[in-house]
Amino acid sequence: MKDNFDFIAILKYRTTDEGGRWGPAQSGYRPQVRFDFEKITSSGRQVFINKEYVFPGEDVEAEITLLSPQFFENKLFKGLKFEFIEGAKIIGIGEILKIKNETLKKDI
Repeated sequence: MKDNFDFIAILKYRTTDEGGRWGPAQSGYRPQVRFDFEKITSSGRQVFINKEYVFPGEDVEAEITLLSPQFFENKLFKGLKFEFIEGAKIIGIGEILKIKNETLKKDI
């Protein structure tokens, strides 16, 4: 697995009762990522760690690569929560465990 991702996060996919996905998500999936401090979203490729598929309701660790990382320079930190979105629907939530792209790291 390549090491050119922006951060590692724990992801929780919503169940259908919560308004989430009907079926599993495959590693490499590219939903939109939204942080509370930004109105914009960015596509974020999710490569699951030690799993190929994740079913609704499951938690998984994933390596995330943002399509537009320049919008998030000096803004991300360990513990920061975010949503991932498919169309207009929030399909899950995440929390950053480790920042790998140093230009994105916020000094706190």
